[in-house]
Amino acid sequence: EFVMSDIKVETEKKEVPLQKSYFQKWAGQTKCTAETPKASYILISFIGGFLGILAVAYICVEVQLFALFAPLGASAVLVYGAPVAPFSQPRNLIGGHMLSAFVGVIVFNVLGFNYYSVALAVGLAIAVMLGTRTVHPPAGATALLGVVSSNGNFLWPIVPVAAGALVILLVGLVVNNLDKSRSYPVYWF
Repeated sequence: EFVMSDIKVETEKKEVPLQKSYFQKWAGQTKCTAETPKASYILISFIGGFLGILAVAYICVEVQLFALFAPLGASAVLVYGAPVAPFSQPRNLIGGHMLSAFVGVIVFNVLGFNYYSVALAVGLAIAVMLGTRTVHPPAGATALLGVVSSNGNFLWPIVPVAAGALVILLVGLVVNNLDKSRSYPVYWF
């Protein structure tokens, strides 16, 4: 059975000069050796992505509890498609989104909405996530939206951000553990 942790990257090192130039680094160090996952793995990932976003969209569109939050689509790819990746773990999913949301709201309240406040929010969110070991790549967009969409409201990190991330997490706990070859999460804290 294929498990994301089984992906091996061969690092056949080419003979390169002692000091690579800046542009030589762009060529990469190796080629992709990732295997295509088995059909059962792809199916479980599809089911998770479908059900997770279905639940979020239902809550947003029908119940109108909160607005549809686009970065959750990217979170779904990680949680259901790569459940063993560090970026996919609950600590990173919830912590990354919430911290980035607060960064975005704070930046908006201090600087308002402009091109440098958006850039500052994303840069600060990256630094905060790295410093707290909660890196979750979709949360970069959360910081951006904190400046663009939150109107400076300090409840915005809770609803829609944390609420949506919790829905993704709950569906991930159910779906990612249906298949005996998958186990989610790898860790909580």
